Amino acid sequence: MRRLLTGLATAFALWSVPAHAVTIGVSLSSDTNPFYVLMRKGIEQRASELGWSVRFVSANESPAAQVSGVEDLIAQGVDGILISPIDGVAARPAFHAAAMAHIPIMSVARTANSPDETAAVAMDEIGIGRDIGSWLAKAIGGKGSIAMLAGPSGAETFRNLAKGFEESIAKSPDIKIVFRKDIPLTREDGLRTAQDALVAHPDIVGIYGGNDETALGAVEAVRAAGKIGEIVVTGLNGVPPAVAAVKKGDLGLTVELNPVAWGALGIDTMARWLKGEHDFKRVDVGYKLIDKK
Repeated sequence: MRRLLTGLATAFALWSVPAHAVTIGVSLSSDTNPFYVLMRKGIEQRASELGWSVRFVSANESPAAQVSGVEDLIAQGVDGILISPIDGVAARPAFHAAAMAHIPIMSVARTANSPDETAAVAMDEIGIGRDIGSWLAKAIGGKGSIAMLAGPSGAETFRNLAKGFEESIAKSPDIKIVFRKDIPLTREDGLRTAQDALVAHPDIVGIYGGNDETALGAVEAVRAAGKIGEIVVTGLNGVPPAVAAVKKGDLGLTVELNPVAWGALGIDTMARWLKGEHDFKRVDVGYKLIDKK
């Protein structure tokens, strides 16, 4: 019996360990966004623990550059690809190319609108949007005008977050969304667009930011208008500058998604697939609302 168990253990070990060193290709949406900087850290740390190599390609919010980068990874013969699609539709050629090369390609953080997506390591986008909307509605007393800086229009993740947010806000008839714009996820765009919103609607009492960077930009606009404490701003991702702004009272809310752990989860999910576990299409990461309380 002991010999049988030993044999089974040896067989399992041989099955679960690839015959060659594993190399994973990674295409994140940005090289400079703090969220993706931390996600890259999580990917690198977990891959190192597994003895895997990682090859990163830059996209920096350019869908064309992202597709080209993934094609380069495919040409290099990587074993799997993790991608955070800048645009869920524009990224389709990258997913299709990976599928044709029989290389698993998994979305991380953002999801794709592609039948060739192997799996998604994602968040409950609509649910998080609803939770942010419910929190903001309560924070502004259930009434007033609000603005939405909703993130890039081509990213399905941010459309879903906005959808969930709007569903929650619709439950409060005395709250009106008077300004809505889809913008890139940068602090500069958050600042500029929030300034436009405040000029057009000086009575705004709440601002929804698609992520922490746009929200922190909006906070700068609110500060410049002398309305810190009067306008509640929400963000998403829980990066350190946003958490610090929440503690200070400048930012009303962020949502901790722990990008380091999310990156590690991406590697672990790819490991499951490469070991032969193909009975899943989605793995959700946990989240936590963070306000001053």
